[in-house]
Amino acid sequence: MPYGGGVIEARHLRVLRAVARSRSFSAAARELGCTQPAVSQQMKALEGAAGTPLLVRGAREMRLTEAGEVLVRHADGILAGLTAAEEEVAAIAGLRAGRVRLASFPTGSSTLVPSAVADMRARHPDTRVSLVEAEPPQSVDLLRAGDCDIALAFRYVDLPTPAEESWADLVVRPLLADRLVGVVPESHPLAAVGPAPVPFAALADEQWIAGCPRCRRHLVEVCERAGYTPRIDFATDDYPAVVGLVAAGLGIAVLPELALASVRTDGVAVLRMEPAVEREIVALTLPDLAQVPAVDMMLARLARAAMRPRLQAA
Repeated sequence: MPYGGGVIEARHLRVLRAVARSRSFSAAARELGCTQPAVSQQMKALEGAAGTPLLVRGAREMRLTEAGEVLVRHADGILAGLTAAEEEVAAIAGLRAGRVRLASFPTGSSTLVPSAVADMRARHPDTRVSLVEAEPPQSVDLLRAGDCDIALAFRYVDLPTPAEESWADLVVRPLLADRLVGVVPESHPLAAVGPAPVPFAALADEQWIAGCPRCRRHLVEVCERAGYTPRIDFATDDYPAVVGLVAAGLGIAVLPELALASVRTDGVAVLRMEPAVEREIVALTLPDLAQVPAVDMMLARLARAAMRPRLQAA
C-alpha cells in the first residue's frame, strides 16, 4: 500500500493500532510482546511510508494526528481482511476448503471421474469439485484459459501429435492405455472368431458407425493404412447410440474399451483388432496448479480410479 515515501505494511498497522489504544510505546510493546525500541522503529518506518507525522508526542501521552486517525480507522478492516485471507489460504493448503474444476471427455466423465470425485469428497468433504464435458483439444484450451484446473484428455499413440495439440507446457499425469476394439452385431460372421485378432484390412467392405470428429479422423487414418477408405454411414458422439446402431445390424464400429465399460453391450460382439491401436488417457494441469494441494490430491484420485480392476481389465 504505497503512500508517501514507501510501502505501508500490515505489521506497521498492527503497531499503530496498539499505540493508538495505549497512547504509549512501552504499553504497545507489552501488548505486542516486543521491545519499546522495536515499536519506535516500526512507527518511524510507518511515518516514512505515509510521508506525514502520525503521532504527536505529549508530556504524558501520545495522540494521533489527523492522518494517524485515518490510518487507524482503516486498519481494523485491512487487518481483519488479511486475517480472513490468511485463514482461507491455510484452509485450502490444508485441504479443509478449496475447489477443483474438471473438464473431461464423455468416456472419462462416466468411468474415471465418478469414483475419483466420490473418493475426494469422502476424504475432503469441504473441497468443491465441478465438472464440464469437453473433448480434447477443447478441454485443453479451457485449461490454458483458466476455465478449469484439470483436463482429462487423450491422444492416439499411433499418430503424430499435431503441433497445435502439444502438451509440452503442461503437467501430464498418465492414467490409462485404452485399447480400441471392434464392435459387430452378434449375427455377424466375425462374431464367431473368438479371441483371434481381426485385421483392419478384413473390414474393407463393411458399413461403419463412427464416433466423435477426432475419433472419425483416426478411424479413417487407420483404415487407409490398411488399404481402404471406410464407408461411414452413421456418426454420433454418443457411445450407447453407437452400440445400439451396431446391435440393430446397421454397421460395425471401433470403440475404446473404456467406452464399453459404461454401456450395455447386448446384441453385439467385441473383437480384438490387429494391428493393436491404443489411445493414451491423461490428466493435464498447469505447472503452478500442480502445486495446489486440492489439485494434486484430485490428480492422485484420478490415477487411483484408473487402476480399478474393471478399467484395467477393459
